Amino acid sequence: MDFSLTSEQEMTRQMVREFAERKVSPVIKEYDRSHRPNLDALGRMAELGILGICIPVRYGGAGMDYICLGLACEELERVDTSLRVVMSVHTGLNCLGLFQWGSEQQKQRWLVPQARGERYAAYALTEPGAGSDVVALAATARREGDVYVLNGEKMWISLAAVAHNFLVFAKTDPRAAKAHRGISAFMVEREMAGVTTGDIHGKLGVRAGSTGWISLADVEVPVENRLGEEGEGFKIAMSCLDNGRYTVAAGATGLIRASLEASVAYAHERRTFGREIAEHQLIQQMIARMARDYEMARLLCWKAGWLKNQGQRNTRETSLAKWFATEASFTAASDAVQIHGAYGYSDEYDVERYLRNAKGACIYEGTSQIHELIQAGYALDHRGDRPLRCELPAYDPGYWQT
Repeated sequence: MDFSLTSEQEMTRQMVREFAERKVSPVIKEYDRSHRPNLDALGRMAELGILGICIPVRYGGAGMDYICLGLACEELERVDTSLRVVMSVHTGLNCLGLFQWGSEQQKQRWLVPQARGERYAAYALTEPGAGSDVVALAATARREGDVYVLNGEKMWISLAAVAHNFLVFAKTDPRAAKAHRGISAFMVEREMAGVTTGDIHGKLGVRAGSTGWISLADVEVPVENRLGEEGEGFKIAMSCLDNGRYTVAAGATGLIRASLEASVAYAHERRTFGREIAEHQLIQQMIARMARDYEMARLLCWKAGWLKNQGQRNTRETSLAKWFATEASFTAASDAVQIHGAYGYSDEYDVERYLRNAKGACIYEGTSQIHELIQAGYALDHRGDRPLRCELPAYDPGYWQT
């Protein structure tokens, strides 16, 4: 058992850390206050190969492994949650979904430009009336000859107003005996007639991120844009979530670390009753809990990433990492605000942004309650992982880096 990082993994972590600290940290308050995405940072991430970090070189990516993906997400969220959200949606949910389920033609058409960062991608599953209850989605895809006609509304879609390509889930057989078998997946392009998008305003957190809605009105999508077979949409959606949840967990780990670092620095700076507040035991208790939870969250993420590298199913492990890390990050951010006192309640310090951003991760890509039920299902042997037609390939340097 070896917990050390490879030279490539360490190099990746350092590269993303330097990028986040030098290019993002100085401007994040400005973008957060103005509620607008940092598109310049997205362009720089594309230049550095971060957006396609774990995609093989032959498909436009950087050829790194899944641990590198997790490390990149940790370093990004340590500074700015919104850029980690981009990694979750563009890389985890969409690009890895294409890599896992797409035909060679589909990979060349969409994955290559996305991995290069030439086109941004989103994942459109959630609807106004369907979130955790995926089979309740109302969007439909009716086949007419060589095209499917898509109609429906998607809500709370990250990068909705920025992305060029959308992985959209819709019902092709609303009357299927088992509802989840009536869902199919499609690659939809912004340029298609009938596609409109907009932003959602007034969010509590991730204000520097693009979050919005997508409307599909008689959108004609060619049959060759269907990902997988008709009726495989639910499997595709869930397998994509295994990848997205991994990035969320890794990002939340970075937010725990950010809260810890900020709290330690302030505890040494602030003095009360004639001494540093770092000497007060209740302050020490909160900081000790952050240090504990950071180590636990990081180990859970590394285990999930290791399983991905081995090509092993990791639904249970990724769910556990996401559940623990996101809940722990919210607690860490809340304690960080408490340690900072009145200043923590102001955006003069970063910890108030950490707290607002941390709450979102306890909701998206499976609420904490959904993950609690998933873990109970595994523990009680009520739940088993059914085999997929396509598993995420194990990491092979000889293949990935050529």
